Amino acid sequence: MPSQSVSLSEYVVDLTLSDAIYLGLRNNRNIRSAYLGRIAQKFDLQVTEDSYNPKLVLSARYLNARNQDDRYQEGEVFPQTIWTTEYGTRISLAWTNQMTLADQAGRSRSDGIDLSMTQPLLRGMGRDIATAPLKLAHLSERINRLNLQATVADTITQIITTYREMLRAKEQLRIAREALKRSRRLLQVNQALIEAGRMAEFEIVQTEADIASQELSVEEAANQLDDSQLSLLQLLSLDLDTPIRTPDDLDASLTHIDLARALAIARTHQPAYLIQQLASERADINLAVAQNESLWDVSLIGGLSQVRNRYASSSQRTWSSYVGVQVDIPVGDPGQRQAEVNAHVEIEQQKLRMDDTRQSLKRNVANAVRNLETRWRQYEIAQRGQELSRRALEIEREKLQAGRSSNFQVLRFESDLRNAENAQLDAMLAYLNAQTALDQVLGTTLASWDIELNDRTP
Repeated sequence: MPSQSVSLSEYVVDLTLSDAIYLGLRNNRNIRSAYLGRIAQKFDLQVTEDSYNPKLVLSARYLNARNQDDRYQEGEVFPQTIWTTEYGTRISLAWTNQMTLADQAGRSRSDGIDLSMTQPLLRGMGRDIATAPLKLAHLSERINRLNLQATVADTITQIITTYREMLRAKEQLRIAREALKRSRRLLQVNQALIEAGRMAEFEIVQTEADIASQELSVEEAANQLDDSQLSLLQLLSLDLDTPIRTPDDLDASLTHIDLARALAIARTHQPAYLIQQLASERADINLAVAQNESLWDVSLIGGLSQVRNRYASSSQRTWSSYVGVQVDIPVGDPGQRQAEVNAHVEIEQQKLRMDDTRQSLKRNVANAVRNLETRWRQYEIAQRGQELSRRALEIEREKLQAGRSSNFQVLRFESDLRNAENAQLDAMLAYLNAQTALDQVLGTTLASWDIELNDRTP
């Protein structure tokens, strides 16, 4: 038998909202880009943490030189270890091995060690100041994680609303098709009434016009469904030719949350609010560092060195050591105060931004909670309106068949029912999206969908 090719586009994929969220976490380009950015951010933190570990530097040089007396070749190797402790102490240990080969002077070789230490007494003194870069790096890491959380939550919210737009388009297509069926049944009733002599023949034109209008609505709804499907596929980074079907049905249930509890949740989970708090902490550290940088540079210094001449007659060793105080006092340099002034200004600006963030958070949470309650009331009203419109249309159809109504009246009630069905659909979507928006405002989107970030810091 000849082989048959199989195309995935021939199969329709059932895609629930949970499936869409899972695929979005796995494939969405914004989320993948955010995780890629975290690789560099985590490495930045590792570099800062490693700055307090000893560093080994291997150095070497070779010279071919001459002067007025001689010509010589010189080679030197000097590995060096530098260690900056969490108290600002800088320790350097080096070993030097030097060999010289000269035409006239012959050859010489020396090696030895050199140990030096510098301990700040004013500028750079203390664990808090010396470890400030590490504290800032950890704050930046927390901010970066919150930014990742916000990116994932925003993308998940976008996927949810886009998926629901697809459900809306599917439901609008169903409503349009049902309305078209009713209009065609009404056309059959009109034809029967005309044949019975109970309706003027020209009145059927109204029904035929309504059928044409409903056919147009069906085409528009189908186009909206295709458009929303493409938008969802792009968000999920799937092939745009992939046929998908949404088996989920729209359903809404009442959710109530107290404003005070909502505010408490937002203050502990909302990424933007938490980032602003961390920014205030960072400004405080920068101010402490800037104030310390404006101090005199007074350091306790000490050192020890030993050199041995390998080709001397007695392999001579020489020792030397020193201890003292080193002072650097800048005079007339306004740059010493520049960082401190900028840090003070940043502190005051952060206070203003924090006040604005608190107020914005309270306003956004209050709006989201109120909007959720309002959307539910609107949904209940829209449900009652739909039920009444459907009942009114049924009554009017019965009256038409009994000769106590007109075709125009039936078409008007038909239009009212379509409007009521779409209003009920819009109200339901608005309520569901209000729930999603509240999750986003509170910072609980990931928790609501049991999503954990795969972002462990090594």
